[in-house]
Amino acid sequence: MTKGLITSLLFYMFTLLVAFDANAQSYGNYSKRDHANLLDVSCKKGNQSSCFEQGLLYQTFTDKSFKQDGINYPAEGKKLIISACQNGEQNACDYRKGAELFESSQLLMWAGIILIGIAVYIVTQMMFQDNESFQAAQKLEEGGSKKAENVKKHGFILQYSRPFFKRYISPIVSSMKNKKKIKEKYKRKLASAGLTEDMTPEDFFAFKLFLIIGFPIMFLAVREFTEADWKLSLIPVMAIVGFLYPDIWIKGKIEQRQKDIINGMPFSVDMLALSVEAGLDFIAAMTKVVDKAKPGPLTQEFEILLKEIKIGASRAEALRNMAWRVDLIQISSFCATLIAADSVGASIGPILKALSIEIRQKKSAQIEKEGATAATKILFPMMAFIVPSVLLMIFAPLVVELVGGN
Repeated sequence: MTKGLITSLLFYMFTLLVAFDANAQSYGNYSKRDHANLLDVSCKKGNQSSCFEQGLLYQTFTDKSFKQDGINYPAEGKKLIISACQNGEQNACDYRKGAELFESSQLLMWAGIILIGIAVYIVTQMMFQDNESFQAAQKLEEGGSKKAENVKKHGFILQYSRPFFKRYISPIVSSMKNKKKIKEKYKRKLASAGLTEDMTPEDFFAFKLFLIIGFPIMFLAVREFTEADWKLSLIPVMAIVGFLYPDIWIKGKIEQRQKDIINGMPFSVDMLALSVEAGLDFIAAMTKVVDKAKPGPLTQEFEILLKEIKIGASRAEALRNMAWRVDLIQISSFCATLIAADSVGASIGPILKALSIEIRQKKSAQIEKEGATAATKILFPMMAFIVPSVLLMIFAPLVVELVGGN
């Protein structure tokens, strides 16, 4: 009997405490609402300090009872603080600066943690990796070649990034399970850009991963050196830009290389046709073109074609490989025509001559088309720069005379 009475009393006391806490919380919410209403009246009268206090109070409205109103009170509070700062309330401006500094410090803290982790990983790799085998591989890869000079031609970002991602990130990418997909995705792009001798698909993906770290570090370094007031919230944006930059860069490389190939085709195909008609076979004629033509992407492709034929590939296979690498309609048509002639045993001299004439006609038509559109392209720059200058020269003396009273 006594135990049952004690249990009932304890349960009753617990119920009273829960009810009291709920009532106290409800009362606190009601008092907050009353306070907010008073501040709202004062704020609407133009008292900016009240607007600032109302904004601070709204940011504490996070309970469920406030969410039922269907109003995002913290967001409204932030708007009130910004408005108060814009209207001259110094405390609101100081509060905003403090909040921004706090957010920046949080970003710096996480960025620091990530960079420290990366640094620890790199140091660990340096301690346990076989440096002698890596140096031997580098000498074997670069021995007798001008790879370092070629890398310089591709821009300073690749030039200064390559030692780092090649040393530390490429081995990780090479050991990934999905490296086959990476190879398939970037192999043709690198071939079309003429970068197969400078970097592998694994190196290219490592380049992308490295710039996720490299661009934010450069952003922080420039921000610190120039004392610029750049928001640290841009760090994730810089990381995304760093990851996407190699794709944009290689796309520009491919487009420029394809333009150079198109420009070099009329002379090279014409010389190839003349050499074959003079009695040289296809290999000797192609070698003649490589020796006499201006060095460029097309002669590089012809050199690769000759190397493939010399090591045992058939002419048709080498031509298909060249068409795959360049990924250009004109080259694909050129290679397909030669493959068809080779398959039926026809003489390629007349075919090359016809191809040369066709390529020159297409080139002339393209130049005429570009010349016809040049007038339209120059119209807007002329209206923006030349016409105002002419009007200034005509009307400036008149304005001077009118102002001088003459």
